Amino acid sequence: MEFTLISILNGLSYGLLLFMLSAGLTLIFSMMGVLNFAHASFYMLGAYFGYSISNTLGFWPALVLAPLAVGLIGAMIERYGLRSVHKYGHIPELLFTFGLSYVVVELVQLVWGRAAVPYKIPAELDGPLFTLFTTAFPIYRGFMMLVAVIMLLTIYLVLKHTRIGLVIQAALTHPDAAEALGHNVPRVFMLVFGGGCGLAALAGVIGGNAFVTEPAMAATVGSIIFVVVVVGGMGSLAGALLASILIGLIQTFAVALDWSLQSILRFFGTQVAADAPYYRLFSLTLAELAPIMPYLLLVLILIFRPKGLLGKREN
Repeated sequence: MEFTLISILNGLSYGLLLFMLSAGLTLIFSMMGVLNFAHASFYMLGAYFGYSISNTLGFWPALVLAPLAVGLIGAMIERYGLRSVHKYGHIPELLFTFGLSYVVVELVQLVWGRAAVPYKIPAELDGPLFTLFTTAFPIYRGFMMLVAVIMLLTIYLVLKHTRIGLVIQAALTHPDAAEALGHNVPRVFMLVFGGGCGLAALAGVIGGNAFVTEPAMAATVGSIIFVVVVVGGMGSLAGALLASILIGLIQTFAVALDWSLQSILRFFGTQVAADAPYYRLFSLTLAELAPIMPYLLLVLILIFRPKGLLGKREN
């Protein structure tokens, strides 16, 4: 029972961090049709900006200022870069954002170096939140979960119950009508792109000290973000949430379990000989297979439900 409950909590905290990462990408794609290959780079920028601001002003100002700064950078990139290639179609957009991701990595290495930086969890959030049986659950993981839930509620309220949310949806579905009513549609798209980048940076500020802040962190999470978006359904925020939690739970339980086909066969009184063909396959544990499980899930989703778990259309 203790193992199950702690694994569920760890899986939820990791899944909600994945949702914070994928929410911005989902919003950008659903509202602009842009698949931003550089999205994980803004996550990395958020972590590095959070580290630098934390060293001077503290963690709490960094939690606000770093996403704002990265969001502003994202808005400027959309205004003076992405907007120029948007009219040429999706392939130039992909190439632009793909190249941008490499530029960001090189700039990060020039400014902060190639080694990991000592971005630490703040003292007030370092410690156990509660103890379940004999295992302590960290305060910081609970804080990550709280921020993700607040972010989800904020996005929902802004899009569904505010004037700016209505303008954004109108610009998405009927851009000509929205422009005829006096709304600046290109500016709306710039704000959406900047906001999506800011959400990725918020995940970076929180995830950078929970894990490792180093130049390869964007490549580490870059592919998993797209798995989340595709599994959940392209453009579906609820689908991204569901897929994030599902992948978080799958990977957490897989890493925690040390089962293999060999151990299961041994439980039933038999086993595969060490010199037998494919012995290595039978001896692979779930922990060893954990990194590829999200991609196996992606393949299954593409085969049996190409539009994703909660997708509204096939892509």
